Amino acid sequence: MTTTPKPAQPSIAQQQAEIRQRFPFSDTQDFDDANRGLVGRREPNAVTAGDGTTLWDNDTYAFLEGDAPDTVNPSLWRQSQLVATQGLFEVVEGIYQVRGFDLSNVTFVEGTAGVVVIDPLLSQETAEAALALYREHRGDRQVTGVIYTHSHVDHFGGVKGVTTQEDVDAGRVPVLAPVGFIHHAVSENVYAGTAMGRRAAYMYGAALARGPQGQVGAGLGQTTSTGTITLIPPTVDITETGQEEVVDGVRMIFQMAPDSEAPSEMLIYFPDFRALCAAEDATHTLHNLLTLRGAVVRDPHAWSHYLTESIDLFGDRTDVVFASHHWPTWGQDRAVRYLGIQRDLYGYLHDQTLRLINKGWTGTEIAEHLPLPPALENAWSTHGYYGSVSHNLKAIYQRYMGWFDGNPAHLWQHTPVEAGKRYVAFMGGADAVVDKARGSFGEGDFRWAAEVLSHVVFAQPDHAAARELLADTYEQLGYGSENGTWRNFYLSGATELRQGQFGTPTVAASPDVIANLTPPMLFDAIAVQIDGPKAWGETLGIDVHLTDSGERYRLRLTNGVLTYSAAPQKGTADVTLRTDARSLPALALGGLSPERLTEAGIQVEGDASVLGRLAAVLDAGDQDFPIVTP
Repeated sequence: MTTTPKPAQPSIAQQQAEIRQRFPFSDTQDFDDANRGLVGRREPNAVTAGDGTTLWDNDTYAFLEGDAPDTVNPSLWRQSQLVATQGLFEVVEGIYQVRGFDLSNVTFVEGTAGVVVIDPLLSQETAEAALALYREHRGDRQVTGVIYTHSHVDHFGGVKGVTTQEDVDAGRVPVLAPVGFIHHAVSENVYAGTAMGRRAAYMYGAALARGPQGQVGAGLGQTTSTGTITLIPPTVDITETGQEEVVDGVRMIFQMAPDSEAPSEMLIYFPDFRALCAAEDATHTLHNLLTLRGAVVRDPHAWSHYLTESIDLFGDRTDVVFASHHWPTWGQDRAVRYLGIQRDLYGYLHDQTLRLINKGWTGTEIAEHLPLPPALENAWSTHGYYGSVSHNLKAIYQRYMGWFDGNPAHLWQHTPVEAGKRYVAFMGGADAVVDKARGSFGEGDFRWAAEVLSHVVFAQPDHAAARELLADTYEQLGYGSENGTWRNFYLSGATELRQGQFGTPTVAASPDVIANLTPPMLFDAIAVQIDGPKAWGETLGIDVHLTDSGERYRLRLTNGVLTYSAAPQKGTADVTLRTDARSLPALALGGLSPERLTEAGIQVEGDASVLGRLAAVLDAGDQDFPIVTP
């Protein structure tokens, strides 16, 4: 099978030409805003590890010049040109952003003695580079505070690139975050973290070649860095809207926005700067209500309400809105209009989906037929570069109705492999299906070609012609996608069909993240690794005594389920582990051998062989599981 990318088919080229005529590409306001306030750039803008491994290279997007080629949707090309703009930018005097150093932005707010850092990127190394660029132009200011606007890893993972645990512990650097931050930040990256990480590799296209026939961006940012993910727990919880805090002379008023873009999120108003940090609730794209990497469905009704509240609370005293992605919007009227458009976008999708649900429409039908109002469709900031109208409408359906659409034919379906075998047999065999799919491909019906060819690949994974044509089909679907993550998914599928699986470039469940699991969260993280059928016959008990807090837990493995309780228990367990809370994560990081636990400072008393029996029924996740093949 050839591994060389193919040109765009005529139907895709025609689609791109129609898009160029449909939308106002002559409107350059976003380009003016994305370049406004430039202080300086990092040349070259590549970040490497100590061993020379490249962790981030924004310069690989230098090809994003001129008009879009036929292999890239012109609207996505435009967005990628904007998002790839890198450097240190002044938002207002005293507030600066470094953009183009990671998936997200990092913001620096200057205080009396130093600088407060908002959302220190995904990786320690990229955060260090961003801070160095800031200091190069604004002086060697000490970091006097850190703020996490929400619980996603690209907004806290680089924290040890801007401060240290020692400075935080000493009280020199407070860390502010919305209440519930640590629970959501840690649990999202651990419980289903392996699966999310593998799918995130598809979503962000981190393993794809950069270029007009490859990865051009992800809509929200260009891609994810692949450096060291760190975490320092917050020292100050923000618990309610209207809460005011002062850090290094910087006055802040907070607005809570839980269950909007993240389960734990907040916006920040800076009265002395007349500036509103919208976190990730108002960006220059339609955001995800259900991210393609996987997550809990977000609440668009609440999201819309929070933006109404933002306008009511801060609209008449805001001269600029900035976020942790993309570029700011200046001017009171423009800022309020921008927030209002974003509010109406999420509110419209929510309300119209429910209207059609109550008429009996399924999620797929709603996604296929519900248009946006012209005023929303024609605003660049509502385009589906990261989220999409299609998958967001399906997400709203899922939030209210679940996976089942009510049709009994869909209640008990075959697995993809078994369904594939039956479809292929019904359609005359694999070769016949591939021949018919070639006709659909030539007609530009790539969606149907992908569906039937996927059945062949799942029925007969070694069918070379089916794999090659399916890869070509995914490629064309990627070329046509306005959504950056759709493009990356399609092109990743094509790449893995042609070249084999590329695994998970970025693993969010880092040692720092694991170290911040509470004891119950740690026990849950172990429980979800139990191979149930293998553990059916095991019965064992483990006591865990935390010497610093006095907490005691009894863990039981019965019927293939690991449970735990903090209540007093009768009888004695098979084995007892004594340690402090800081050493407890060694259960997950170092394995369950008595020797490793002892080295980590965990005292083992009783029948140590029980730990081996527990370890024998653990089944760790696979960071390279197949997605487009069985």
